[in-house]
Amino acid sequence: MARRSKRLLVAVIAAVVPAAGAVTVTALADPGTRAVSYHGYQVEVPDSWRVVDLDADPAACVRFDTPAVYLGTPGDVLDCPATISGGRTAGLVISALDRETAATATADTARTTTAAGAGGVASVNHRLHLAVEDAGVLVSAVHTSRTEGQVRDILDTARLTEGAEQARLDSFDTGQARVAAPIVAPGTLNDNAFDTCTAQSQSTMDAWRSSPFQAVGIYTSGMNRACGQDLLTPEWVATQFANGWQFIVIHHGLEAPCNPRYDEVFSTDPATARQQGVDEANAAVEAATALGFGAGSAIYVDIEAYDGCTDAVLSFVSGWAEGLRAAGWLSGMYSSGASGVADLCANYTNDQYTMPDHLWFAWWNGRADTDSGQYCPADQFTDGRRLHQYTGDTPETHGGVTVNIDRDFLDVRAPA
Repeated sequence: MARRSKRLLVAVIAAVVPAAGAVTVTALADPGTRAVSYHGYQVEVPDSWRVVDLDADPAACVRFDTPAVYLGTPGDVLDCPATISGGRTAGLVISALDRETAATATADTARTTTAAGAGGVASVNHRLHLAVEDAGVLVSAVHTSRTEGQVRDILDTARLTEGAEQARLDSFDTGQARVAAPIVAPGTLNDNAFDTCTAQSQSTMDAWRSSPFQAVGIYTSGMNRACGQDLLTPEWVATQFANGWQFIVIHHGLEAPCNPRYDEVFSTDPATARQQGVDEANAAVEAATALGFGAGSAIYVDIEAYDGCTDAVLSFVSGWAEGLRAAGWLSGMYSSGASGVADLCANYTNDQYTMPDHLWFAWWNGRADTDSGQYCPADQFTDGRRLHQYTGDTPETHGGVTVNIDRDFLDVRAPA
């Protein structure tokens, strides 16, 4: 996005300055762009971007499968699907800096006292995270490799308005701490679990302790994570673990090159795809470690249903398995029974490929077991190495709180 002079910007901004926290959307003289302001922090975004006022609609799902800017703080119960197909594009979440949002700050959160852009801010796990203290806002800007430049350009247009109110990140005592030792996930479990596209609020997780589920799937990394994950912090993980939850750690990174729903895909060249699998494994370990997980944990790469390109997929999964194994972690693959799972199991004894440690297959037959039917022989991935997603995108209510989930059954064992 091309920058615009402050003189032109001032000429088209509404004369009345809104109260702090108010949302304003103003058309600019330059066609195709509009100014969006929240809490005295203003950026220019393309007209095509959705603008969502979370303070007015707290149940709105923070999702980035289409470009969007979210203003305010998400509510405790979000109207999100269990899974979003199509991957991430780009987007911003701009929230008031307070005790609740300060708890989501991590080591990668940059601090600035002005509305300066993100030129010196490092992207961690495909996110730029900065506290703009002169405006009292926390900005989370997500992107892919293709959209990072656009997102940085948008942040470079930032300015403060008269509604800005100062708040300092380190002035908030969040009262939270990490677990003392790294968590091994999923550990040993022969029981039900659920996964959904975004980490749920603490009130929802507490309400769902009355459910039959013993583990929760969380998307910890990957450029194709389409839902917002600002709640997913080391403190969130530590709290759920202390409350008895186990975890399915999910990485949704590059997708199959023959899947037309995704722009961010791995190579059709087997050697290149294999190296990309290693690189994705290293990034996934880094992200999971930062959240409090440790060696011996399994990370499951999400490969959505595809048609063709078997060699590229199995080469990528081989690199994924090799990269995790070298780091002392376990590897897993999630895919549909008819595509990734069938391909993997058909090549189980093929020395050309490295098999992952765990198999997580999607077969929505409604049966809470690890029988993979026609998709994978029963003598493969045995002895605590299977997960079955047996229903998908189903609303379920526990403790008075409804969440759209995928249901899973796990038969897994922690490594000796």
